Amino acid sequence: MKLDILVIAVHPDDAELGCSGTILSHIAQGKKVGIVDLTRGELGTRGTPEIRVEEAEAAGQILGLSARENLGFRDGFFRNDEEHQTALIPAIRRYRPELVITNAVTDRHPDHGRASALVVDACFYAGLRRIETTDTDGSRQEAWRPKVIYHFIQDRYIRPDLIVDITGFWPRKKESILAYRSQFFDPENSEPASYISSPEFLEFIEARAEEYGHMIGVKYGEGFTVERTVGVRSLFDLL
Repeated sequence: MKLDILVIAVHPDDAELGCSGTILSHIAQGKKVGIVDLTRGELGTRGTPEIRVEEAEAAGQILGLSARENLGFRDGFFRNDEEHQTALIPAIRRYRPELVITNAVTDRHPDHGRASALVVDACFYAGLRRIETTDTDGSRQEAWRPKVIYHFIQDRYIRPDLIVDITGFWPRKKESILAYRSQFFDPENSEPASYISSPEFLEFIEARAEEYGHMIGVKYGEGFTVERTVGVRSLFDLL
């Protein structure tokens, strides 16, 4: 299945927190979008890997994804090395995305920046034909390199290189986040509190979206950084 956009995120719920409004916006424009989660988030304070897989499936239904899979890397202990790059390259080649969106280049959680670097390197190597990989059916894969990689912004503030207007998609973005009932504020959840389980964390997520929206004159926005200069064919493409 060829996708227009592939989101590669280290933990289930990273994509929903960081770029689900952008996902929804582009699906509404007729684009095909999928998510590859690198780990099952098994080091999380709350929930279980099995629960988080179920929650990711529910969130994917809310978003209307064309595909979602989990590579099962070891949460917290994966590395940007040959083993993990060669495990990720087949997914990139399978979906042949035009664009890739991934984790923040640096953040509070060390997995985020490490995953970001892994994705950048794997996307480059996926374009080298002498690296041979096979698909799930055993067929040989062709080399494929996405045109550009965007990094969403997570806990730590990073000044964005571009901002996507997600105003019309905020309610469903929030719904997709709350599909992870084990992770976020739920007064009926008796598990130990975590950094993201307070009601204040969800208020922060909305405030951040409002801040980025304010920067471009809309209600809600999602910010991204990019390593290459962004180009447009018309100045009228800009808000």
